[in-house]
Amino acid sequence: MEPINVNTQSSISIRGSKVLYFDPLEVESKHDADYIFITHPHFDHFSLLAILEVKKESTIFITPKDIVEELLSIGIQEEYIIIVKPNQQYAFKNIEFKTIPAYNLHKKNHRKEDGWVSYIVTLDKVIYYIAGDTDVTKEAKEVKCDVAFVPVGGTYTMDCLEAASLCNIIKPKLAIPIHYGYVVGSIKDAEIFKKRLDKSIACKIFIK
Repeated sequence: MEPINVNTQSSISIRGSKVLYFDPLEVESKHDADYIFITHPHFDHFSLLAILEVKKESTIFITPKDIVEELLSIGIQEEYIIIVKPNQQYAFKNIEFKTIPAYNLHKKNHRKEDGWVSYIVTLDKVIYYIAGDTDVTKEAKEVKCDVAFVPVGGTYTMDCLEAASLCNIIKPKLAIPIHYGYVVGSIKDAEIFKKRLDKSIACKIFIK
């Protein structure tokens, strides 16, 4: 399995044959991103400052349409931007990914019609599910993956109990809690999540 890190909130990096960032936020300056994935435009998922810290000249941006104008405004060329919608699939050298909708079931913070996404990415034969901001939707319950990054903070997403329930349904080999300790939620949510997982599922807590 490739080296993984969760920096802040939902800011994830995965390093293998390619270097991937998801929703970078408050990151170290490395300028090593082959791909930067954005799930949606909320401030705790889309940071131009963080993007400038990790992007290099050849970085490919994968994003819903909402933030394209802002990327162009900081000098990102249009040919380096891939605009995604839910239920799409792509394949490049060493990496494949597909999108599913990410949304709330009974709140308006993340509406299905907004077209925001979760990513299911295959890198070096490992399948990663990056949930973004979502509840336990029917699409989420159908995910098949090796590693699941799921929000546990509640309020704007599923909470820790719901997140554990989702992972117990989709049964990744490794479950990683995200989206707590920045806007809402705390390390306690991550710890409860870990305790509620089936014993067959490993868990790693990055954000302390």
